[in-house]
Amino acid sequence: MAHWLQLMAESLPSLLWAGLIFTIPLTLLSFVFGLALGLATAIARLFGPMPLSAIARFFVWVIRGTPLLVQLFVIFYGLPSLGILLDAFPAALIGFTLNIGAYSSEIIRAVISSVPKGQWEAAYSIGMSWRQAMSRTILPQAARVAVPPLSNTFISLVKDTSLAAAITVPELFQAAQRIVATTYEPLILYIEAALIYLVLSSVLSQLQARLERRFARYGGMLEANA
Repeated sequence: MAHWLQLMAESLPSLLWAGLIFTIPLTLLSFVFGLALGLATAIARLFGPMPLSAIARFFVWVIRGTPLLVQLFVIFYGLPSLGILLDAFPAALIGFTLNIGAYSSEIIRAVISSVPKGQWEAAYSIGMSWRQAMSRTILPQAARVAVPPLSNTFISLVKDTSLAAAITVPELFQAAQRIVATTYEPLILYIEAALIYLVLSSVLSQLQARLERRFARYGGMLEANA
């Protein structure tokens, strides 16, 4: 037991450093870019012309219907066959962005569709354009509904970044793998990595709960003023 505790203490800085330098940036960048892609895809499906809507539906169908790990392998190991060479981190960023974009687009599409049609009519009645109605009326209301599912997507993404180890991104999980290769102590090191992911997920879950309560109060004030 003392040996395991000492090993965990010695390896913790390396694991935390890998998480700080690679896992957290990969998570944040993938989520931000993926959310932007998801919004564009959702709008294309709801309001775009038929060809654009069909492309958006095809993109969502392909990404949601194939495993994330396979998508990462296609981008990192497959694209070089076409002469497209990507470093591990950009390849992982592209893969996670596409994945988050597809899944978040379905969430965004659903919450935009849930906004009553009367809200559109009210916005148009006071002279708003489509863009103004979307940005000032529809999206603020949809955002309140989208917070829980998008927060869950973000928390899942933190854990999914461990798949980037398969394409040599030196993030938290691969850091654990490298230490295992020299210490031959897989059980304790993988448990330590799991505990770090657990702590991150728990902190994010608490932040999600606070964010949901804040949006719930905001929504209550809107209903009271309606």
